[in-house]
Amino acid sequence: MESRQLAVDGAFEFRPKIFTDERGLFVSPFQETAARQTLGHPLFPVAQTNHSRSRRGTIRGAHYTLTPPGIAKYVYCARGSALDIVIDVRVGSPTYGRSEAVLLDQEEFRAVYFPVGVAHAFVALEDDTVMSYMLSGEYVPENELSLSVYDPALDLALPEGLDPVMSPRDRAAPTLETAEKSGTLPDYRRCLELERALCGGPVR
Repeated sequence: MESRQLAVDGAFEFRPKIFTDERGLFVSPFQETAARQTLGHPLFPVAQTNHSRSRRGTIRGAHYTLTPPGIAKYVYCARGSALDIVIDVRVGSPTYGRSEAVLLDQEEFRAVYFPVGVAHAFVALEDDTVMSYMLSGEYVPENELSLSVYDPALDLALPEGLDPVMSPRDRAAPTLETAEKSGTLPDYRRCLELERALCGGPVR
C-alpha cells in the first residue's frame, strides 16, 4: 500500500494494491501496518462505522466535531466516485485554512485519514455513490458542526456542472471566520494531545 501526505498537516491518502482475475477483484482499503508506518502510530480504536449512499451532485459537509471530544476518520469509496475534501480548521495549525481534494472511487479504492479536529466534505460524482467510514468516536448530534463549502476563504475545489444536493443545515452553515469568532473551532495543540491519547503513539 502506498501513501502520501496531503496539504493538511496530519492528513494522508492511502492507495492499496488491487488484485483482479476472471472472478472480479480483491482489495484491502485499510491495512494496519501501512497505517502505522505512515502515521507513526496505530489507527485509532474504531468506535463506529458509517455507510452513506448519495445521488450525483450531493454535497455532504463540511463537517467537524467539537474538540474535545474530537473524532478521527478513515474514509474510502466502496461504490461510484466522490471528490473527498479534507480542510484544516484547527486554530494554530501550520496548515490552518488549507484543504485538499482527493478522488475516491471504486477503481482505485484510495482512502483518506482525517486526524482529530479537521473538517470533512465530499461531493458525489455519480448516482449511488457509497462512502464507508471508520470513526474513533460515536455520533453525538450536539457535537457535530458544519462550515459552508462555498466560503470564499476556503476556496474549495468543488466540481463545476453539478446541481448541488445539500441538507438545510449544510446550506445554512457559517463561514470559517464566523466559526472561529464563535469559539467552536478546534485548537491544534489540543487536537494533537487527543490524538496521542487516542492512538497510543507519538504525535508531533
